Amino acid sequence: MFEPVLLKNIDVPDGHLLSTYEAGGGYQALAKVLREYTPDEVVELVKRSNLRGRGGAGFLTGMKWSFVPKQSGKPKYLCCNADEGEPGTFKDRILMERDPHQLIEGLAVSAYAIGAEIAYVYIRGEYVTAIRHLEEAIAEAHAKGYLGSRILGSDFNFTVHIHCGAGAYICGEETAMLESLEGKRAQPRLKPPFPAVAGLYASPTVINNVETLACVPHIVVRGPDWFRDIGPDKSPGPKLYCVSGQVRKPGLYELPMGIPLRELVDHAGGPPPGRKIKAVIPGGVSAPVIPEHGLDVGMDFDSLAAAGSMLGSAGVIVIDNSTCMVKVATRIIEFFHHESCGKCTPCREGLNWVVKVLRRIEAGDGAPGDLEQLDMLCKGIFGNTFCALGDGAAMGLRAALKHFREEFVAHVEERRCPFH
Repeated sequence: MFEPVLLKNIDVPDGHLLSTYEAGGGYQALAKVLREYTPDEVVELVKRSNLRGRGGAGFLTGMKWSFVPKQSGKPKYLCCNADEGEPGTFKDRILMERDPHQLIEGLAVSAYAIGAEIAYVYIRGEYVTAIRHLEEAIAEAHAKGYLGSRILGSDFNFTVHIHCGAGAYICGEETAMLESLEGKRAQPRLKPPFPAVAGLYASPTVINNVETLACVPHIVVRGPDWFRDIGPDKSPGPKLYCVSGQVRKPGLYELPMGIPLRELVDHAGGPPPGRKIKAVIPGGVSAPVIPEHGLDVGMDFDSLAAAGSMLGSAGVIVIDNSTCMVKVATRIIEFFHHESCGKCTPCREGLNWVVKVLRRIEAGDGAPGDLEQLDMLCKGIFGNTFCALGDGAAMGLRAALKHFREEFVAHVEERRCPFH
């Protein structure tokens, strides 16, 4: 039986309070690293755990930390990406609402490791409850000496600030988030230089996701071997899966990394009565859809990549056999077109044309050659944009056209939706 780690306080009354967190062993990791470890030793500890970023890219967290230059002459910053704009994703919101001190301790340990004294939590402005609980938790941590100057009698000083975003999907991209933090229009930066060298205010910066940071205290207390014993060796640890769509028990599930996608859907109760699963989007709408016959794939970075999709934010959206995939693809591309920052031409103009063609097909006004035009547009967008927004849109549409092309053909030839 898998023991929840990240969600252990989720259903505990007053789980967001410091007293509850301390009663469950909270802030022991911070005390341990300040007492027993040098910053470099904490970095090595996280490296040995093989913790990979839970925000989407899956980059090794300890490796990312190690890229921060030791002697740059500039202050170092830690940024928590809590924007969580990927449709189908709500894991970070739950962590911040129900157990904010877990994030704060993760921030403190991580900041100690990289030599930062200031952290910014970039959070969606719509997350009103999460923002309030984080503000209250930061105040509690300051009052108890877990934040501020000379933390727990050490030489470590650390402060956390909250910055509320305005609901732009592009701010989930790390450099666009940094631009927004600096008060500029949120658009991705050209890389290199990478944030580890020239990030916030052109200073060395580490950017981690909420779930990634929440894992860090548990690795310190239980050890990297414990973490690596959960799930596959290259993508280990407990994982939060957001399951929504056409299932009987949608919700947030904590299970080992690498669990088969079909088993995960079963945990969520399977499809509604009388229906069958048609496909599943495994990692938020930017992840290519997987048809029913491919659901035995493991829910980890490498297995999903080999299957032509990606884990992304683990926003699992289940689609049953009553749903039109042309409609699904149209709504997803409409979203990406709306959220494009407009910086680069392939994304700005390409997605505009994709939306026009898809809307025409969905309305029954499709013409011969439309599907070939969609293929051409995807080719022009993919790999030619500043950030991954255009890539995600193109990959998602390509997968829909590949696995469910007959539905697109039927729309064009019959000039109507077969599902109506």
